[in-house]
Amino acid sequence: MSAPTRITHFIDGRPWSGPAARTAAVYNPATGAQTASVDLAPAGLVGAAVASAKAAWEEWRDLSLARRVRVLFAFRELLNARKEEIAALITAEHGKVLSDALGEVTRGLEVAEFACGIPHLLKGGYSENASTRLDVHSIRQSLGVVAVISPFNFPAMVPMWFVPLALACGNAVVLKPSEKDPSAPLALAALWQEAGLPDGVLQVVNGDKEAVDALLRHEDVKAVSFVGSTPVARYVYETGAAHGKRVQALGGAKNHMLVLPDADLDLAADAAVNAGFGSAGERCMAISVLVAVEPVADGLVARITERMRALRTGDGTRGCDMGPLVTRAHRDKVASYLDAGVEAGAVLLADGREGDFDAEGDGFFLAPTLFDHVDPGMPVYTDEIFGPVLSVVRVASYEEGLALINANPYGNGTAIYTNDGGAARRFENEVEAGMVGINVPVPVPVSYFSFGGWKNSLFGDSHAHGAEGVHFFTRGKVVTSRWPDRGHGGLDLGFPRND
Repeated sequence: MSAPTRITHFIDGRPWSGPAARTAAVYNPATGAQTASVDLAPAGLVGAAVASAKAAWEEWRDLSLARRVRVLFAFRELLNARKEEIAALITAEHGKVLSDALGEVTRGLEVAEFACGIPHLLKGGYSENASTRLDVHSIRQSLGVVAVISPFNFPAMVPMWFVPLALACGNAVVLKPSEKDPSAPLALAALWQEAGLPDGVLQVVNGDKEAVDALLRHEDVKAVSFVGSTPVARYVYETGAAHGKRVQALGGAKNHMLVLPDADLDLAADAAVNAGFGSAGERCMAISVLVAVEPVADGLVARITERMRALRTGDGTRGCDMGPLVTRAHRDKVASYLDAGVEAGAVLLADGREGDFDAEGDGFFLAPTLFDHVDPGMPVYTDEIFGPVLSVVRVASYEEGLALINANPYGNGTAIYTNDGGAARRFENEVEAGMVGINVPVPVPVSYFSFGGWKNSLFGDSHAHGAEGVHFFTRGKVVTSRWPDRGHGGLDLGFPRND
């Protein structure tokens, strides 16, 4: 077995060449083997990266929009040409199947394409003669250095939610990716450099809590974008805000799918399996609770069980339907909920610990798991498990199902399956979640709309990408001007009348 390779930071347009005081292991989750060792940045190195980014921002912010857009278009073309390479890096370190990894890169690419329209998105307003010979106009300007802290589950897409817009708006970016799968974000940084981004405008520092805290407390970091679990999102928001930063911190979820009696049960079963087990359930938009309005639960559960038997779990490079979980510790934590669910009284219909996995070595596998007769007080219902575990809750009516969803502390995404347009419209209006799917199980918005939830799924006022993303990465300035001429002037000590 070959020795693990070294993965390091990307500073000032090139891989960092200094020594590493601390490192972390990077694994191939499908085999369980360590493939690399990633450097962990101390606070001092984070500070140096921020200082370098600030210096680079001084020039980047003053480049014309036309020149910025040329970099964005070049990056878009490079990423589109090499998306299969990025997808392979994701599969090798995260474990998701190649088709899913390629889909992740493609959805991230959409945000880069949206950012290519930044000249239009940054247009201000102008009012001529707002008062006599007085004009008023508004502009939006960059913030400076912004930090992006991204999670392991979408190592390419989540950075792409933020970095293209932040750069397009004239900011410099310090990206802190997950130390579990850092290669894809570093490959993206190299593509930005190849596209013509000046040295230092995008820095990548790998690290753990020490690096995160350094970013949250650094006086020259003006804004922080974060995606991760709710406890950490709350910490990032509170710490960053306490240090005067603008923060958007996207947290966890417990997404419900409500199935009404008039729904197409075959369509609903397909959706439940796809949304519950795609990416091994390691996504904040996964459906983890299926709310079946009686009398359809038995028929729906039977259809789901039948479809689950056809799924193949294994190495993501072998054409399997579902890959491993990201680490052994996470797999073990998810698996612990199976015994907890049975002890609480839920019915375990499919046990993901059983069966054969299409892989070599000792990978971190757990096959799709299904619980029926789950009650809201059980741990399998209350906790964000973040794995391939689907729970079925049976309710007597639409009203009971809606109340169950709205009582949940999370409000990221939700879905309804029905053929009744009136019921769907009512659900859209009444449900308390930031993203709603109507016969769509994973309602992730397209790039020109914004992504984000409600309640404990979001801390801060701005969602990701779309118009809200542009607003987050800029600050407004209003200019009131009057150019004197010989026919207007004189003393007037009164308050301006705006007439």
